[in-house]
Amino acid sequence: MTYEEIVERLDWAGGQEAPVRITTTAATEVVGIPTTVDTHVTAHEVWLRPLGQDDTEFAVSLAAITRVDLI
Repeated sequence: MTYEEIVERLDWAGGQEAPVRITTTAATEVVGIPTTVDTHVTAHEVWLRPLGQDDTEFAVSLAAITRVDLI
């Protein structure tokens, strides 16, 4: 996927509170609901909330993402 497609899908999923599966350059998969997509050069990350949790978030670098799938 292109960078633009990744950001667009993450933005859409976050607005719909839809879960996504992210595949990274290290072939790792993470699942969560995007809460923030920050494309600014100093951040360049997406924050996700794990499924079933309301008070926990984790970040993934946008540069490390190769694919985003809606689940």
